[in-house]
Amino acid sequence: MAETQTQTAEARGRPKTRIGIVTSNKMSKTVTVTVRRRTSHAAYGKVMSRREKYKAHVEDHEPKKPTINEGDKVLIAETRRTSKDKRWRVVKVLEKASNV
Repeated sequence: MAETQTQTAEARGRPKTRIGIVTSNKMSKTVTVTVRRRTSHAAYGKVMSRREKYKAHVEDHEPKKPTINEGDKVLIAETRRTSKDKRWRVVKVLEKASNV
């Protein structure tokens, strides 16, 4: 039984990870992370900047006493579907935002 569980974990592979900036922390146990990437256009080859927003799960986050603030740089990883929009979780905070 234990052998089959380890084999399925290996077959799944590693989850995708992204690094982004927290743009909203107003939800309970959820933050919105914006990930920017640079890619070349398929037909013309021009380098363009693209962005995508992900909703990520944070277990100990509440809007009244936030653990992650807007502007923080975070590492998010793909996980099983938590809700309609949430498929990512915050792994760690890489850099705190400087409140100047």
